[in-house]
Amino acid sequence: QVHLVESRGGSVQAGGSLRLSCAASGDTYSSKCIAWFRQAPGKEREGVARIYTPDGSTYYADSVKGRFTISQDNALLNMVYLQMNSLKPEDTAMYYCAAVVPLCPMGWAWTDFDYWGQGTQVTVSS
Repeated sequence: QVHLVESRGGSVQAGGSLRLSCAASGDTYSSKCIAWFRQAPGKEREGVARIYTPDGSTYYADSVKGRFTISQDNALLNMVYLQMNSLKPEDTAMYYCAAVVPLCPMGWAWTDFDYWGQGTQVTVSS
């Protein structure tokens, strides 16, 4: 079992930055894939970034590549961050941290992830 808790999101103007964190508890020593998904009103949940904890390898959706960075705290095995730069109004959504053990799935299907945080709102104004 993995329990995930996201940090509070926030509101920023376009071009601004935010950092989200995801604290994992429970099975913190197993290999896992931790991802950030987002869901805007009326839209499907989409994956934006994921990290494979054993080696730190990362994957990004095209929509955020070059602007978002996912990372993990190697000293704190249970912390993953999402640094979001050059934010756009279309980045406005509820952001969720998700995890699956032990490997990252091939695609971005949210149904492949077994554990979810409660979500945190990010709002970007123009």
